[in-house]
Amino acid sequence: MAQTFRRVVTGHDTDGRAVIVSDEAATHILQRPSRPGVTLTNFWISDGTPAEYDGAEETCTGDFVLHPPQNGSVFRCVEFGPEDPEVMAKIDGKTAFAEMGAAHNVVEGARHPYMHRTDSVDYAVVLKGEIDMLMDETEVHLKAGDIVVQRGTNHAWANRGTESCIIAFILVDGVTQRDADPQDAKGIPKR
Repeated sequence: MAQTFRRVVTGHDTDGRAVIVSDEAATHILQRPSRPGVTLTNFWISDGTPAEYDGAEETCTGDFVLHPPQNGSVFRCVEFGPEDPEVMAKIDGKTAFAEMGAAHNVVEGARHPYMHRTDSVDYAVVLKGEIDMLMDETEVHLKAGDIVVQRGTNHAWANRGTESCIIAFILVDGVTQRDADPQDAKGIPKR
């Protein structure tokens, strides 16, 4: 059973005093058969920079998409259950990512069916458990308390253990470099 997260959102009353706007379980959740054992839970989506703190009191509405909005950010947790190698051998990663509006983000022919990249800088904190982050040719084993700064690179998450792993992510829309020509601002950097 997937982790349930309590989400508390603050705001201001008509006199400008700090108040609790909502205090309930987060409900913008994505679970799907094409990515067995994985649950994504969104907590907040900002659709621009600078982010508004006096705008909408609920931003997690509509379709669940992988990447942050243009010039925006997404705050979410992902729970990765242990992978079954037999199931993984039959997985179509493109279908799984298509369900999040991101079929084009999958790296075809990669060493893991969920290898993907986004045009974003992602801040990740492993909250619970252990997981392997696979890159094109290398990998790193991560444990609770480890931090990752994912900078628009190909990657996949593989839970080869026996316990679930939960990672908190903040995805920020990004470019290769702010001064790059528009045709070079997205995608894999040209060196």
